[in-house]
Amino acid sequence: MTTGFISFVLAAVFASVPAAAMAEWQAVEEVRPYSISGKTGAELYESIGARGPEVGNGRVIAHTTFKLTWTRKYEPQGNACVITTNRPKLIITYTLPKPSAELPAAVKSSWDAFISGVQTHERVHGETIKDMVKEIEAMSIGLTVADDPDCKKIRVELTRRLGEISQRQRQLGRDFDKVEMGDGGNIQQLILKLVNGP
Repeated sequence: MTTGFISFVLAAVFASVPAAAMAEWQAVEEVRPYSISGKTGAELYESIGARGPEVGNGRVIAHTTFKLTWTRKYEPQGNACVITTNRPKLIITYTLPKPSAELPAAVKSSWDAFISGVQTHERVHGETIKDMVKEIEAMSIGLTVADDPDCKKIRVELTRRLGEISQRQRQLGRDFDKVEMGDGGNIQQLILKLVNGP
C-alpha cells in the first residue's frame, strides 16, 4: 500500500516537470571537411568553386545540414490523446573547406581569417536549427487532441505544426544568407579579402 502510494506520488511529480525534462538533450555538432588545393587565396577560392558541396543548382563554400529524430510517446487519456514523451536527437553537420597542404605563412593568415568567418556564419545556421528543435519540443510535449482515442488525429496536427515551425526556420536561414552574401555583406567581404590577399 505504502509503496504503491509513493510510486503514484513520484509519477505525479515527474509528470509535472516537463520543463526540466526539456533541458536534458544536447545537439551533436560535427565538422565534415572537404579537401581543396592552392598556394594563394585566389587558387584556394577557385578550388572551393570546383569542389564545394553542391546545393541547388551550384556549389557553395560551406553547408550546414542536420538529422533530427524523436523518441515520442502518444498516450490515450480518456477520449483524448496526449504526447507524454518527446525527446529529440539532433546531429548538426558543418561541411567546410580544408586545404590539403601546408600554406605559406602569409596565405595561412589570410586563410585563417576567411575560414573563421565562414565557420561563424555556419554556426548561426546551427543555432537556428537548435532553436527550431527547442520550439518543436516546447510546442509538442503535452500536446493534447480531443476525441482521438486511437492517437491518429494528433499525428496530423503535429505534422501541421512541425511544417509551420520548419518553414520559419528555413526562411530565417534564407534571410540571413541574403544579408551575409549580398553586396557588401560579410561573406562577400571575406571572399574579397581572401582572393585579393597573398
